[in-house]
Amino acid sequence: MIRRRLFLGLPLLALLPAMTKPGEGAPQLKAKSPRQLPLPLPAPYDSTADARRDIAAATARARKRNKPLLIDFGANWCVDCRVLAGVFELPEMKPWLARNFELVQVDVGEFDKNLDIPKRYGLSRLAAVPALLVIDAKTGKLRNVGEEIALGDARIMKPQSIADWLARWTI
Repeated sequence: MIRRRLFLGLPLLALLPAMTKPGEGAPQLKAKSPRQLPLPLPAPYDSTADARRDIAAATARARKRNKPLLIDFGANWCVDCRVLAGVFELPEMKPWLARNFELVQVDVGEFDKNLDIPKRYGLSRLAAVPALLVIDAKTGKLRNVGEEIALGDARIMKPQSIADWLARWTI
């Protein structure tokens, strides 16, 4: 009987990799340096967006889908922010991000916009951009305390290092 159950369960094991969603390891990126990112680099920070509304909607989706919220604070004038956005757009990275996070990109302008938002998560201020906040959607707690600007030198980081850092925060 045990052998029969084991035999019947083996096909299900083959499906596990395909069913993997939150918590999967980092994707293996083909781009080995920022110089290999497609140009022009994205300019993802919308100065006209309602960041509070976008965060509220993303939080609701994150709760429903049981994955963390990833808030990316930046500006289109910031080279590191745009390089980070370029990594996010890589064909291996974009679907992985969508499976593992609810991403919201928030424009900080010239450090004169949306600066009250980090206070909701226990930060007194943004030290620099890009700043990434990984939020537990169920509790609203900041998960990457002290590491908000870990990707602040994206222009000199290997894209794989960025992917590996993000993978640390998946469920």
